[in-house]
Amino acid sequence: MLSKIQSTGTKDTRSGFGDGILEAARENPNIIALTADLAGSLKLNGFIKEFPERFIQCGIAEANMMGIAAGLTIGGKIPFTTTFANFSTGRVYDQIRQSIAYSGKNVKICASHAGLTLGEDGATHQILEDIGMMKMLPDMTVVVPCDYAQTKAATKAIANMEGPVYLRFGRPAWPMFTQESDFVLGKAQVLANGTDVSIFACGHLVWLAVEAAKLLEAKGISAEVINIHTIKPLDVEAILSSIQKTGCAVTAEEHNIIGGLGDSIAQVASKHCPIPIEYIGTNDTFGESGKPADLLVKYGLDANHIAAAAEKSISRKK
Repeated sequence: MLSKIQSTGTKDTRSGFGDGILEAARENPNIIALTADLAGSLKLNGFIKEFPERFIQCGIAEANMMGIAAGLTIGGKIPFTTTFANFSTGRVYDQIRQSIAYSGKNVKICASHAGLTLGEDGATHQILEDIGMMKMLPDMTVVVPCDYAQTKAATKAIANMEGPVYLRFGRPAWPMFTQESDFVLGKAQVLANGTDVSIFACGHLVWLAVEAAKLLEAKGISAEVINIHTIKPLDVEAILSSIQKTGCAVTAEEHNIIGGLGDSIAQVASKHCPIPIEYIGTNDTFGESGKPADLLVKYGLDANHIAAAAEKSISRKK
């Protein structure tokens, strides 16, 4: 099954968002796009050209953008806010909590340039805490798609659900290896079946998890690779089905290991099926400026580190 997972080229996930919101807007006249002076970076040019009357440029005033978005929902609109992930969460957490989450407003918070793969912009922009911040908000859906097609599919899917959503994606060109039809909101995607170890990943690290599984396969180790694109609500059934079979796991995310995907998987395991788990993610640290690939290696988020963590997790079963 692993041999069938091949990249068909590379494209940035933020382009998947830009194409997704344009298609969703063609189907639903209530969709409104807002940005905080980052329309180009969030790939909104197509939307603006086709629906200029449904675009709001808020300027560098992210908190105000969240308030406007919350207000728009009262009139039946479906606002998509757009800016970098750091500004979509850390800068405006109070507004999201009070004006959007607390009252269950139908706002779609769309966040680009997340994680270490933002690269040269450095630690001030490479937010690594946002998944934890957003998943802790009651009734907030959190989605972290893995490639262009999945980001496009996720963007269209969240437009059709009621309630606040945090959609996280990235800046760099990244391997494309899924189909839009593969995505089902709230349902984990099993990319490869295995018997020795479960690898749960989200975002850019899903592709690296696939590469790690191929490294393990060369050593005779059978890894099950599962894409947890919807971190909240979590697909508990899929997680338990996998770990009950393999007996150990690795979690991989472009995020702090504190509060992210790993903690969510561990909570399920500790309650229903305690197993050894190894965590791939940043270890309670900020990032730094550098090339994305180099940063992933330095912080231990590349395929080799994922494969090594899998072998360690397997050894702990014994």
